[in-house]
Amino acid sequence: MTSADKNPVRVGVFGLLGSGNLGNDGSLEAVLGYLRAEHPEAVVDALCGGPEAVTARFRIPATRLHWYRGEYRTASRAGAIAGKGLGKLVDVFRTAAWVRRHDVVIVPGMGVLEATLPLRPWGFPYSLFLLCASGRLLHTRVALVGVGAAEIGNRPTRALVRWSARLAAYRSYRDTQSRDAMRAMGVDTARDEVHPDLAFALPTPRASAASDPSTTSGPPGPVCVGVMDFHGGNDDRARADEIYRRYLDGTIRFVRALVEEGRPVRLLTGDECDASVVAAILDAVGSPLVTAAEPASLADLMSEMAAADAVVAIRYHNLICALKTGTPVLALSYAAKSDALMARMGLGAYCHPAREVDADRLLEQFRTLEKRSAELRQTLTERNLAAARQLEQHFTALTAALFPAPDHAHAHTHARQEAP
Repeated sequence: MTSADKNPVRVGVFGLLGSGNLGNDGSLEAVLGYLRAEHPEAVVDALCGGPEAVTARFRIPATRLHWYRGEYRTASRAGAIAGKGLGKLVDVFRTAAWVRRHDVVIVPGMGVLEATLPLRPWGFPYSLFLLCASGRLLHTRVALVGVGAAEIGNRPTRALVRWSARLAAYRSYRDTQSRDAMRAMGVDTARDEVHPDLAFALPTPRASAASDPSTTSGPPGPVCVGVMDFHGGNDDRARADEIYRRYLDGTIRFVRALVEEGRPVRLLTGDECDASVVAAILDAVGSPLVTAAEPASLADLMSEMAAADAVVAIRYHNLICALKTGTPVLALSYAAKSDALMARMGLGAYCHPAREVDADRLLEQFRTLEKRSAELRQTLTERNLAAARQLEQHFTALTAALFPAPDHAHAHTHARQEAP
């Protein structure tokens, strides 16, 4: 019996996982795939937002992130306010006790160091700070793996995020802008690396020839439109309703124009909260050509997009799914991360501001995208191969940083990457 058999490494995964966001769960799926292939002896469990969902889908034990069950409900009554306050104190000890049981804790991807969507400092930023501070105090390595970051204006949130990053034992980012943002906020990033988003490590469904318009002479095929319950970011709270109305109205006009051309449109979500946007579009357009999917994973999203001629999407991981399948995609961009992703994959010209959707301009960009479909598909094939190689390097570096035992000195890459 080896020492690894006697004392298996204990790995925790942490984040808003199992809470209905497909991108977050996709990042977890990628990290679990890496752990199961490279470190099968590891004992893995989670501290997360939706423990029941994580256990059911990924077959690992999971603990609720917050002691107070009403953490994400607005507290207006005195009892709820007191419960939230007490929960913040209890979570100090709960988080530390959980961290103490592990050799390594991994925060798998996600935009945990940004506030590009509405975010309160005493929500997830506080939880992340508790994790990283506990790791430093208890000598448990905390790794922020392939995360997203952005400069933050709100002072309490900025301070919590900055200290979380400083206290982590390992950091890597999903784009250069994220590393630059952390450097600008006072974090020493000299040893931090940049790699493609973890979701690029997931298996990719093969697109059928029929989904590539360059190989067929029939009528135009379906268009996938990824939607989002979008109200702007942290700095847009004063005009959140206006931003939402403009985004929704522009998207409805765009979908209606496609339908008038006889194009089937498939509406896709990336989070449970997006269902209301799907309902609003279906109601406004009122055509049998417009249907809605109910994806339960990034794999479901990729299957939908692989069958499409083109994609228009707003959520970051919806964009990744389209890019991974090699399907030409136009981004409704709400943050620098979307622009950076599209540029990295060779589609930087196909971004449209999500806060100022102009349906006519969007249609013009979309038609240009479709005219260049064959060329863009070839570009995406090349960029996806490069991303896969870069993620191999990322996982090798992660093993060296977090699992330095001699028997992990080399990477078993052939077992990990089975997907094309």
